[in-house]
Amino acid sequence: MNEAPADSTSASPPTGAVRNISDTARWAAYFRAQETQRPDALFRDPYAERLAGARGVDIANTLPEGNKHEWAWVARTYLFDQFIAREIAAGADMVVNLAAGLDARPYRMALPPSLQWIEIDLPELLSYKELILADAKPVCALERVRMDLSDVNARRALFAQLNSRAEKALVLTEGLLIYLGPQEVAALARDLASFPAFQSWIAEITSPGLLQMMQRTAGKSLSEAGAPFKFGPPEGPDFFVPHGWKPRDVQGLLKTASRFKRPPLVLRLLSHLPEKKGPQGRRPWSGVCLLERT
Repeated sequence: MNEAPADSTSASPPTGAVRNISDTARWAAYFRAQETQRPDALFRDPYAERLAGARGVDIANTLPEGNKHEWAWVARTYLFDQFIAREIAAGADMVVNLAAGLDARPYRMALPPSLQWIEIDLPELLSYKELILADAKPVCALERVRMDLSDVNARRALFAQLNSRAEKALVLTEGLLIYLGPQEVAALARDLASFPAFQSWIAEITSPGLLQMMQRTAGKSLSEAGAPFKFGPPEGPDFFVPHGWKPRDVQGLLKTASRFKRPPLVLRLLSHLPEKKGPQGRRPWSGVCLLERT
């Protein structure tokens, strides 16, 4: 993979080190680039290689088990794509991508030109992204908002402004919630639910069992970089119910990836076991949830 132009913080840390939470976006872009190169790719992201850069490759190959579960990253992207397409077909006129990272969906997906797509993330990451994609043209009405989502007052003001512009908005949190504590996730859910235009939300979720496994491997390095894994609710997808959202559809990553023969054979065999959609407890499980406002 070719190295992307360096961003303003790329000089000092060791090559493969995760410097901060924004570097996890390069990690995710690396796996999208790997999938794109396959002849049977489930999606194609022609921008992922440039966005990941050499640092994305190094992170994936130096984090403990950082390059071991490519199938899970691919399944997550695929499921988000499928749910997004479904919600837009059902009338969503705005997509609000919280902690958008290096996602290139406004450039690579078949989207209505009139669709409002709002990307929200930290200033430095969005500036790097704009540099890499300077020559690319989005297929819909793309806007970027530089904001730290932990600033509660700022995000509520932004949500209110977006609410006034949309009739049926879809919220995305891909790769965000696992880095938040349960109280932070609950507060975000309540903030979103308080605005009627926000009708649906696509979020990933991890079981407590898988969270513990992840904390023992890549999670150690991420904790040192200030980005520990935190969110693996015992309630499963029903965690969101008291906070204004209920699960409409839940799809497990392993079962999804196994349909396309992505995981190792032993995991594909495990995928044939019955899968409940509720609490998973100690069972290692992760999935993508399509939530609807109650």
